[in-house]
Amino acid sequence: MDTVQAVQEYLHEHIPLSKAMAVAVLQADSSGVVLSAPLEPNINHRETVFGGSASSIAILAAWCVVHLGLQRAGLPCRVVIQRNSMSYDRPIAGSFAARCAAPDAETWQRFITMLKRKKIARIELASVLEYNHERAGKMDGVFVAIRTE
Repeated sequence: MDTVQAVQEYLHEHIPLSKAMAVAVLQADSSGVVLSAPLEPNINHRETVFGGSASSIAILAAWCVVHLGLQRAGLPCRVVIQRNSMSYDRPIAGSFAARCAAPDAETWQRFITMLKRKKIARIELASVLEYNHERAGKMDGVFVAIRTE
């Protein structure tokens, strides 16, 4: 099974909201994660994407970056979001995506070092919402990893 399919199955099984939103994993590798979702299950009363859905997919893309990076590092952890802020640049009237790039090597290494030393670490990530190949919003978040072994 490839990583994209495995991540999508994991999300749909363990985060049921992702299935209800019809989230699809387009990319999931060491460079980052791209998720997409259609308008229909995420629509609001203005026939655009509900802000909560947009925020959820942006958070989920960043969460996946941390989750997958920790899997590759062989560090079993719980990953949670500590805080985030969301900006919306324009309405989204169709299928949309959230793109989160992996952190640079130095940032990731500091995160891993702290996690190994203290069994808890924080990392800041940003996801960009895209609609019709243009930026539609941005989420900045702080994620916490807690070692489970």
